[in-house]
Amino acid sequence: MPSVFVQGRPVAAHPPLAPEALRGRLRRVTEAGEEVLHKPCRDVTEFGPDLAALIDDMFRTMYVAEGAGLAANQVGVGLRLFVYDCLDDDGVRHVGHIVNPVLEPLDPAARRLLDEGEGCLSVPGAVMAVPRPDRAVVSGLDRDGAPLRIEGTGYFARCLAHETDHVNGHVYLDRLSARDRKRALRQSADRRDEVFARRAANARALEGGAGS
Repeated sequence: MPSVFVQGRPVAAHPPLAPEALRGRLRRVTEAGEEVLHKPCRDVTEFGPDLAALIDDMFRTMYVAEGAGLAANQVGVGLRLFVYDCLDDDGVRHVGHIVNPVLEPLDPAARRLLDEGEGCLSVPGAVMAVPRPDRAVVSGLDRDGAPLRIEGTGYFARCLAHETDHVNGHVYLDRLSARDRKRALRQSADRRDEVFARRAANARALEGGAGS
């Protein structure tokens, strides 16, 4: 089994930071409660340099925030698009982006739910158990409009489902009970300063590395 897949295809190697991040600029991560996160995103209909620049910015922002995935509405852009750099449960790295993603339905007989910890860059510092299927298949397009189909298992499946939820206008808090939602928001409030200090340090380090 290859150790890295980029856009769903095996590659011999890939740098620790995807090249997109070195071209991009840092954007602010939106937080739960902001309108852009709680309504369905629009389909991407224009493919070109503006879309490519947005993807670059999203990669940079994701790395600074220490995320495994990031949707466009998490940087305030209401378009159906997300990026990811995520390990699956076998330690295989998956890197890429997907435009206009659609989560394909799974056969209920073959579906197994995993109730494991999940966080969100838009709920900084909170981690709660969320049941998700152990397999996910997302179809969509790449930045040039070519068809794309990405399959993931384990934690990467969780990432694909989580990010597709985002473009559909849902945050993972929506999948929690009222009590667990309150717990998550308390966690976030308690850890917010620590999370933002770490993000600021990461941003400085990335700027220094890009200039060296």
